[in-house]
Amino acid sequence: MKLFPALEKKYSEETLTASEALRLAHRISFGPVVFQVSRIMLKFGILQMLADSAKGMTSDEIAGQTELSRYAAQVLLESSLTIGLVKQANDRFVISKTGWFLLSDPLIKVNMDFNHDVNYLGWFRLEEALLNGTPEGLKVFGNWATIYEGLSQLPGNVQKSWFGFDHYYSDESFDEALQIVFNRPVKTLLDVGGNTGRWALRCVSHNPEVSVTVMDLPQQLEMMKRQTAGKAGADRITAYAANVLDKTSRFPTGYDVIWMSQFLDCFPENEIKNILSRAAQSMNAHSRLYIMETFWDRQAFEDAAFCLTQISLYFTALANGNSKMYHSGDMIRCVNGAGLQIEQMHDGLGKGHSLLICRI
Repeated sequence: MKLFPALEKKYSEETLTASEALRLAHRISFGPVVFQVSRIMLKFGILQMLADSAKGMTSDEIAGQTELSRYAAQVLLESSLTIGLVKQANDRFVISKTGWFLLSDPLIKVNMDFNHDVNYLGWFRLEEALLNGTPEGLKVFGNWATIYEGLSQLPGNVQKSWFGFDHYYSDESFDEALQIVFNRPVKTLLDVGGNTGRWALRCVSHNPEVSVTVMDLPQQLEMMKRQTAGKAGADRITAYAANVLDKTSRFPTGYDVIWMSQFLDCFPENEIKNILSRAAQSMNAHSRLYIMETFWDRQAFEDAAFCLTQISLYFTALANGNSKMYHSGDMIRCVNGAGLQIEQMHDGLGKGHSLLICRI
């Protein structure tokens, strides 16, 4: 299994001392507590108070400025001290470097909201999901086969965190991706799995001549229509209802570009190959298929690979039970197996996306 150089040493050699490994093992055993304490320290503004305080604060002062009791403030702060979120100086608590990153890094906030609101309860049934190959954790929200069928019916806070997570990872890649896609003449673009239409809106804003068709489930298209209504260029965005898992469904033909962003990771390899095969049947020599994904093996930083491989378990427990964040080699094999050729591959877009340009 090939990895980018930044990951090769980390995942091929033992780099921890025995005491460091033991320390990490203890933290893993209390992982759920560590997560919830950290989340609550953020929610109640305690980390922000400590960041704003020049000399630090006592547990009594924290309790006095929150709705927490002295006891609640004590247990949170003492736990945070041993987690590493805070330090102690002259009997006062001050924020640590780790606490500061937890407070200030927007990606960490997106991940924490996603894990708490969307995943936390469902992950209790991860073992069942792994054994059954079905998203057993999704039952905490409803009886759908996949989370995508129920997105429009999820509780408001869950929807907000799901879309916040999805959009944060994709949006910062769009500027670079637009330059690549529109580097050649594009009049028509098919956005497969277009979700709320954010990419479609970016395309019609970027290019005043392009027409975009969003291909998705009917319930997703209703959300897309609401989100794009009245926006500049929305008159050049149309909808095409289809369930790509229906092997009899056909892709519409005549498009210069077929776009799939953070879409194929929603399916297992056999379904990816089938979807790509049907896409290939709709293409001609001029058409290009663009696949944008965050491949965990092609990350410049180890932290990104860590996050992506953990996100795979969201797909296992809640999304559909059988997909993941892929190693690029797996995706390339699917592309080639569908009768497509990779013309170019761009890495490092936005938050670590890669863009595959495919032709028949």
